[in-house]
Amino acid sequence: MERRTLIAVLLAFLVVYGYQTFLAPPPQEQAATAAKKVEAGTGQAAQPALGVVAPSAAVASPAALVGEGTEREVVFETEAVKAVFTNRGGRLKHWILKGYLDSAGRSVDLVPEGEAFPLPFSLRVDENGIGQLLNSALFQAVQGKAEGGATLTFDFESATGLKAKKIFRFGPNPYELAMTATVAQGDRPLIPIVQWGAGLGDLRSTGGGKFLRSSAVPTPEALYHDGKSVERVAHGSVGEGAVREGVFRFVGVDDHYFIVAAVNPGQARVEYRAVNDPLKGEATQERNLLLHSIRPATAGTTLRYYIGPKSFDVLKAMDPELVRAINFGMWGFISVPFLSALKWFHGFAGNWGWAIILLTLVMNLVMSPLRHKSVVSMRKMQELQPQLKAIQDRYSDLKVTDPARQKMNTEVMNLYRERGVNPASGCIPMVLQFPFLFAFYSLLSQAIELRGAPFAFWIKDLSLMDPYYVTPLLMGATMVWQQRLTPSTGDPAQQRMMMFMPVVFVAMFLTFPSGLAIYYLVQNVWAIGQQYFTNWMIGPPQIQAPRPAAERRIKSAGAGKTERAEKK
Repeated sequence: MERRTLIAVLLAFLVVYGYQTFLAPPPQEQAATAAKKVEAGTGQAAQPALGVVAPSAAVASPAALVGEGTEREVVFETEAVKAVFTNRGGRLKHWILKGYLDSAGRSVDLVPEGEAFPLPFSLRVDENGIGQLLNSALFQAVQGKAEGGATLTFDFESATGLKAKKIFRFGPNPYELAMTATVAQGDRPLIPIVQWGAGLGDLRSTGGGKFLRSSAVPTPEALYHDGKSVERVAHGSVGEGAVREGVFRFVGVDDHYFIVAAVNPGQARVEYRAVNDPLKGEATQERNLLLHSIRPATAGTTLRYYIGPKSFDVLKAMDPELVRAINFGMWGFISVPFLSALKWFHGFAGNWGWAIILLTLVMNLVMSPLRHKSVVSMRKMQELQPQLKAIQDRYSDLKVTDPARQKMNTEVMNLYRERGVNPASGCIPMVLQFPFLFAFYSLLSQAIELRGAPFAFWIKDLSLMDPYYVTPLLMGATMVWQQRLTPSTGDPAQQRMMMFMPVVFVAMFLTFPSGLAIYYLVQNVWAIGQQYFTNWMIGPPQIQAPRPAAERRIKSAGAGKTERAEKK
């Protein structure tokens, strides 16, 4: 039974990850992980609405009573972020994270460049083209200070009585940006829709081309947290548009390692649209991004945005619920303590690769009693195999539906009882290990701490696949070694299936982050060492001789077969 349980769990794992790796539609049809590299200082055209391209560059600024005569950039810079605004529309052009690099070694910009989507904090007012007018107007920009952080105010007033003001406040969190927008036509206040533009993209998530692409990298997703649960909608499922309305704890867009989200926006309506934008110089690749906009319930509502990495501690400092944007899966309550332990080991070792190895060793040390108990139980089952086979042979002529086969089950259970063997005692310890193994696996898949973290020798980034496939191949070799050491209790067909699994695992791990391959390799090496130690402790198997054969085979009542005496 323990072999069947293990096979069922492993096959379920293989089906999910095998499909994502080899059968999922290519990035052009589904959400892809590639994002656009952004050149600092390039311009971008204003957009009146989601997914609609506005006239390029030379949109004349309307006659203004309050505003500026020329377009210019306003830069706000901290130790963590460099934010570049334009006074044309009072919008954000670049949000550059100084502590994170792209594949070209430049700081990541979370505002992708493109002509198919608006700049962040563009306004949309569905009335007489007011939104397009505001996004092309040259606002007056004034920097200042307020309680809690610096401010940047954009003002505009036209000769026709249209007034608009945007106030940006940089909060204590290094990745926090609050924005208040007020628009009025004369004395009549309007409620504008705040557009983020496109988000997000991290080019470093690209893995291995069309065939060997990384299935461990999540696709861009729309996120909603209604205060009870977090809903995720992948890029490929958004289609032409998705709308949600309610009271949100947070709402936004994320990719593998970064997120832009409005935190506690209150009652609001949020809209999404998926866009596919070709990468410059890459004929076969494209960015898969999500546009999203928020319409507050009341005029003058302040929207607090988090625009930055999905770092657990930083997200928690912004809002404790925001940590749920990190998709640790169903075992997140185990992954979070593991993350704290991983950080502790990193502080001790100074290298994330060694931290993974140390934590893996500690995990396996803690679980070693379960593994020992499982191996001892499997050894007992192995010793009983000749007797079990003899019982099965005596009933081999009977159909599965024959009531007389119940006697075979009785004999088997009596044999277990006589020898003190519990057939479930081998699988239960294995099953108890799986939540911890899956939680650690999920942690290594999601932890931004591994992004760009080198280990040693040829592994320069633990979040990317092994460029020479050394660790996946070593992992496969150790799986074969481990299986040859494990006591065999299944039939030959099951054994052949188990021997095929290393091939499938190697194929999957070719595109998985190298940190995951290192974890699995170290775990296999530990299991091999413990197997040798357990075998030394319990000694060689004591194969039990079969019971004396029954004098007569059991005859099925309706089979019409003559009774045959067995040879003694």
